[in-house]
Amino acid sequence: MSHKHLKEAFVSNLNGTSLLEVSLGTALAPLCLLCRGLLLVLCCQQRGKPLRSRTSGLLLDFGVLVAPLLFSCTVLSPVLFLVPAILAAFCVGIFSKIYRQTQCDTRVPFRQTVKDFQKTHLDPDYVPAITVFRVYINVLTSISILAVDFPQFPRRYAKAETYGTGAMDLGVGAFIFGNALVCPEVRQKASVAQPKFSNLAKQLFAIWPLVVLGVGRLLSVKSIEYHEHTSEYGVHWNFFFTLALVRLAASLLLAIFPKNKSWIVAVTLAVFYQLILNVTSLKTFVLHGSDGKDTRTGFLNANREGLLSLFGYLAIYMASVQVGLYLLKRRDSVKDWMGAACLLLLAALVLFVLLHVSQAHADPVSRRMANLSYCLWVIAHCLTFFVSFVVADLMLVFTKLLVRGSAVPSCWRAVKALESREQRQAEAVHVCLIAAVNKNQLLFFLLANVLTGAVNVMVDTIHCKAALTLCILHLYMFFNCFIVYILHAKNIVLKFW
Repeated sequence: MSHKHLKEAFVSNLNGTSLLEVSLGTALAPLCLLCRGLLLVLCCQQRGKPLRSRTSGLLLDFGVLVAPLLFSCTVLSPVLFLVPAILAAFCVGIFSKIYRQTQCDTRVPFRQTVKDFQKTHLDPDYVPAITVFRVYINVLTSISILAVDFPQFPRRYAKAETYGTGAMDLGVGAFIFGNALVCPEVRQKASVAQPKFSNLAKQLFAIWPLVVLGVGRLLSVKSIEYHEHTSEYGVHWNFFFTLALVRLAASLLLAIFPKNKSWIVAVTLAVFYQLILNVTSLKTFVLHGSDGKDTRTGFLNANREGLLSLFGYLAIYMASVQVGLYLLKRRDSVKDWMGAACLLLLAALVLFVLLHVSQAHADPVSRRMANLSYCLWVIAHCLTFFVSFVVADLMLVFTKLLVRGSAVPSCWRAVKALESREQRQAEAVHVCLIAAVNKNQLLFFLLANVLTGAVNVMVDTIHCKAALTLCILHLYMFFNCFIVYILHAKNIVLKFW
């Protein structure tokens, strides 16, 4: 068997893992965010001023926000259930130290601090959890696309062949979810009147980099005979094409239907698509081709997974637009966001119940088809993931109230009710890895794809020892982070479309 076929077999015929293990894995990112914030507050308390060094900031951010995720999906995966517990205990220890020091200095009763927290006004023009959610999806995806080629990355975390819930299966849908949260239709103010199809025209122009990247990936993969998992999207298709077409189709639907009813469009798409899969031969076609022998003759046969899964991804996108509209409603207090988080969590629980029903009576989760169960799983999990970031943010707001002058980048700031937007922005802390990745997200993702290809060409990944694997993964992620961090420090955004 050739080296190419060995690598293809390494990521094929997998069945995923349990919903619980995926949930445990995604719980790490909010805990890392909380840990980084608490360390910054503690540093301010001890030194009397916030951390301003860019070098120290980058090393702290990489060491706390990224490195634990690398370890957790490789050498620590056998004891993954212990990692969130250890991080949570570490956060509790840091908070206890901060609170004890505060009590020594001010002796403000805890009950009074809680009352002040509940009355705190938050910047209504910025929802940091949206930014952090989108950045972490990008970071987790970048880690996974290279780590999956090493033996230390558990096979159960990789994409399932037909049915199953691998961590990487969630990542694809979460990427679609994160894009929809900040799409032009969500960000457009209701008071601003625009032509009905203006956003569609904007998307026609905005998606060309994705099309170019998709074509570039296709040509490069074919030219160097790079290993590829054909049943993932097909022979010629890839995720860049999926993302481009989903964005374009969604803009068309949102130009026809009211955007505040996008959830109805999402439900209709997902349910109707599932019905067609179940009552016609479409499912057999997706899994086995038109002749039942997995033929790849003809464009539709060759790319059937990529083309037909568009319906499921479009349903996820439309549902996420509805979530985005809800999140961008004006809320300027801790109490308001606590209520919003509870409502989102309740919606996630309802979706998980519907997922159980769907898996029992319709079809198990299948990323390959992007069926109804997959849509329900992705949306429910993304809502839970987002709420966990909101909770982490609120906990950091509470902690910052204990230490005057403390600042945590990419986190809510407590503001005065009449404070202007310009004043808030002037005082915000911008030296932050999260902000850096957010400013150049497409570049970060492109760098990850290019470096993943380069590493696979130069290194025999499937026979690497653990120490070498960890070195490669850390250098790879640090290089990606360092590039966008430098660009951010120089206020450079590589976007001209």
